[in-house]
This record gives sequence, C-alpha cells and structure tokens, in this order.
Amino acid sequence: MPLIRPFSGLRPAAGKAAEVAAPPYDVMTTTEAREMVEGRPWSFLHVSRPEVDLPEGTDPYATAVYAKAAENFTRMRQEAVLVQDQQPGFYVYRLTMGNHVQTGIVAAASVAAYDENRIRKHELTRPKKEDDRVRQIEALKAQTGPVFLVYPSEPEVDGLLERTAKQSPEVDIVAADGVRHELWTLSDPASIDSLVSAFDTMPAIYVADGHHRSAAASRVAVASPSVPGDTGGEAASDYFLSVIFPDNQVQILDYNRLIRDLNGLSREAFLAAVGERFQVDPENDQVKPGGAGEFGMYLGGQWYRLRLDKNKIPNDAVNSLDISLLSHELIDPVLGIVDQRTDERIDFLGGIRGLKELQRRVDTGEMAVAFSLFPTSVEALMAVADAGQVMPPKSTWFEPKLADGLVSHLL
Repeated sequence: MPLIRPFSGLRPAAGKAAEVAAPPYDVMTTTEAREMVEGRPWSFLHVSRPEVDLPEGTDPYATAVYAKAAENFTRMRQEAVLVQDQQPGFYVYRLTMGNHVQTGIVAAASVAAYDENRIRKHELTRPKKEDDRVRQIEALKAQTGPVFLVYPSEPEVDGLLERTAKQSPEVDIVAADGVRHELWTLSDPASIDSLVSAFDTMPAIYVADGHHRSAAASRVAVASPSVPGDTGGEAASDYFLSVIFPDNQVQILDYNRLIRDLNGLSREAFLAAVGERFQVDPENDQVKPGGAGEFGMYLGGQWYRLRLDKNKIPNDAVNSLDISLLSHELIDPVLGIVDQRTDERIDFLGGIRGLKELQRRVDTGEMAVAFSLFPTSVEALMAVADAGQVMPPKSTWFEPKLADGLVSHLL
C-alpha cells in the first residue's frame, strides 16, 4: 500500500471558494463561529461547526449536531456549491502569511502507514475529541478537515510543487485573517507517479497538527466495510485527507501558558520560589524569549525574564523541550499543576494571539500569572516522534492554518 495516493476531491464550484473556505473547526468558540457565518450561507462552518444553525446552548456533541452537519453538507452538494472532481489527482496548496510562504501537496495518506508509525505522531489524543471526529466522519461519509503533515524536504518533490505553483492557480483567495490560499490540480499521470514513488522512498512523515483527525480516520477505517473507492483498489477509508508540507517551510509559533492562581502563595513567596530555580530579571517591556531555557513571566503588572541554568537542560528529546523545562521546574513543583491535559487551573494561548493578550488576561484578574515560551522547532518535533515519545500538551502552534472546505475526501 503506497504512503500517499491521488483522490477525486470534493471542492467548491468555480468562483465559490471564497464563500466556502473557513478556518479549522477547532480554532474558535461557538460564539465566534456564529459571528463568522453571519451573511455567509455557504461557509463551511455550517458543516464543521453545525451547532451555529441550532439553538444557542446546544451541546456541540449532541446527536442533532452531527445530523445537522450531514444535512448542510448534502445541501451544499445538491446545490452544486461543492462538486467532486471526475479524475483522481493531487492538489498543490500554497499558504502565504505576510512574508512567510509554504507550498505542499493535498493527498490521501495511508491509514496503514499511520497505524504502523510510518506516519509518526508526537501528541496524545483525548477520547472525547477523538470520538467527536469519528462521529463527524461517519455522519458526513467524508473527511473534511485535513491533517497537517510534514515530510523531510526532498528536492524532487519540492521542485515539482514549486513548478506547479508557477502556473495560474484555480483557487486564489485571501481569508479574513489576511492569509492567502492558492490551489492547483495535479492530475497528469507522470507527476502523480513521480510523487507516489518519491514519498514511498521516505522512511517516515510526521503529523504536525491533526492528531485527533488522523486517529479518528484510523478508527473509521477499521469499522468501515471494504468498499473499493478511487484509490487503486483499496477502500477510500483506508486513506485520510492530508496536506503535506516540507519541513523547511513550516512555521511554528510559541504556545504560551496562563495560570489562574499562585497555588496559595503570595506574590512575594511565589517570586522567591521561582528565584530558587531560575535567574529572575525584571524587564520594562514584554518578554519574548530569545532561545532555549529562557522564559517570559508576567505577574502583577510586571514582566520578568527567567533564565534556567544550561546544566539543568537534559540531553533528551522530550525533557529538553522548553515546555518540559518550565513544567518540571516551575508549573509542577511551584504551582502544583501535574497534568496539564486535565487541570482547569491552566490555559493555553497560541503565539498568533500575541503577548498583549497574555498581559491582558492577567491584568483583568482572570489569570494570576502568564508565561511566554520560545517556539518548539520542527527538528525537535521530528526527534520526539522518531523516538516514539510524545510532547507535553499544547507544545506547538502552527501558522498559518489550513482552510476547511477547499478539498474534502469522500468515503
């Protein structure tokens, strides 16, 4: 079974991409999603966040929500807002955010390769979120949220994608957040064969974002009957929707922490405890860490720069990560937060929201202290996955985000 295969994508009809494209389902609240769909009847949020079409207060995991998703998805197909391509192919997808550009391939990735750890993970999943994605896929009989994968940059693949992207795009839209999304179809047999062969020589590719979606696809494949699709004899459910970028083009931003209280300590006692573990220097401006082992801390209207003794940084793929260092040296022993996946005293803020938002949430009294971190590198992510280990929760924030609705994979 090949690592990736072409497929006949379900896409917005000509001229409809701007009306359909939506942010990923999991980067907004229900309230924000309701605001985003105002005046946008064809927004893909009607499929990915269908509770926006149900009464306020509806449980997003209610059976009615998945039924509404299927109803809206069917309507978009019946009205020819979404149309399936007749010929299987790959799609070249380019994202541009300011000066940052990344160009990847939309493909159907092998569930078997995922199960065998050739498509490698670096995060644990939460059962409730995984169940949600399974129910969504089963309701739609489609995968609509692409899994963001990374491959080790390979000149043959990179070159083919870049040459394709020099042609006039079939889709060229700028989203509300200013990110440009461009899409090209790649359906000639020679290019398809070249890409399939090139990926088959790769020892591994990596899940960057979308661990719940890929885990859900694996579960659906096990439960699905073996009905051949357009993937060369295997069932369509034996593959999952993915966008795969070269590792040297993706961008990871910081993923910062907010804590609701000081674990019963006064501000003075807390600072003293931190000072026993870090070099602590007050700063006049917001602190954006400049390297590993350095952190920003905002407490009581004051920014501090924390520096950890380099001798305390272990030579270990996971424990050397900045979030591991902060957890082991401060969040766990001083603030008493052992499990960041379940403890409601901690919250997470992606770097795209900025240090001002960290500061604002402390200044309002919602949070007691905030920490800014140096971004995790792609190399560190791959090293953790290669070691068969997992990162702490919320270790990576990728930007720009993929759009939902531009290409879906029917099962």
